[in-house]
Amino acid sequence: MKPLLEYPAEDVQLVMDINVVGAFNVLQAVARSMATRGDSSKARFSIVQTGSVAGLRGTPTMGAYVASKAAIHGLTMTAAKDLAPHGIRVNTVLPALIGPEDGFMWRRQNELHAASGSPYFARDPAAVARAKLGGVPLKRLGEVEEVVQTVAFLLSDEASYITGTSVVVAGGMA
Repeated sequence: MKPLLEYPAEDVQLVMDINVVGAFNVLQAVARSMATRGDSSKARFSIVQTGSVAGLRGTPTMGAYVASKAAIHGLTMTAAKDLAPHGIRVNTVLPALIGPEDGFMWRRQNELHAASGSPYFARDPAAVARAKLGGVPLKRLGEVEEVVQTVAFLLSDEASYITGTSVVVAGGMA
């Protein structure tokens, strides 16, 4: 994680290749398989992509990641329109600050933000973590199960009229 002026273009390309091109390839392959079995009179299939609230609000020192997750949001809206005639719904889940607090990803992100030199983050990872949690209206990290339940809903028939949208799972911070 580096401020924009220090971010290597090669790193941006790598993140885009993985997070955007990779997601596009998977989306296209799954959609092709579904389209051959689809009934265009009713959305019978559902795809849920993974984005991030960072793609909606921006996060200092995470330019490539933010751009890649914003791209997923846009890809979802386009794919929903292109695939609806094939009976396929497409949505995205946008999680943010998902725990556990002692988990590797949470700890590592706070360490990297603290070390980034950004004026937006304290130099102490524990202080970074406290500040992030302080910005969440529900004042806690989300749980993986809460993201899983959202994805299950979007895949279910209960969401049969939902397509082309992104659902935020972020304790109210979006």
